[in-house]
Amino acid sequence: MLIVHVQVHVKPECVEAFKQATLANGRESVKEPGIARFDVAQQQDDPTRFVLVEAYRDALAPAAHKETRHYQVWRDAVAPMMVEPRS
Repeated sequence: MLIVHVQVHVKPECVEAFKQATLANGRESVKEPGIARFDVAQQQDDPTRFVLVEAYRDALAPAAHKETRHYQVWRDAVAPMMVEPRS
């Protein structure tokens, strides 16, 4: 298993749109055979900061995930919502 933590800093005016897009991506992501979990956490003391916790079943699954339509739609939709590139 491979667990990835993605740190995201979102523009304040985009927090709700980011959450909706990310939750939709997560719902589709867990349907992939290579993904065991996809969790979205929002920081309590700074609601513009999120951590995505992605649990992959093997080392090849992250690349397969990035080829899916739902990931690509999410990536393109949320890119302008971020204060800085995700890490």
